[in-house]
Amino acid sequence: MKTNDYVKYLTQTVVKYIDQPKEERRKMKQAKKEAEATFMFRWFGILPFMLMSSIKKKKNK
Repeated sequence: MKTNDYVKYLTQTVVKYIDQPKEERRKMKQAKKEAEATFMFRWFGILPFMLMSSIKKKKNK
């Protein structure tokens, strides 16, 4: 990829981002955050997640 092509791509991406309404950018950012797995689930699997959720349920009762 030539430098000119890369600069063109970056410019298009930035302009596309700036042209979006602020609310739409916030919604996209929030959706991305919600889609990410939590640290414990990502590194240790589902067992710590289940344990933690059961502890939270017991505290709420």
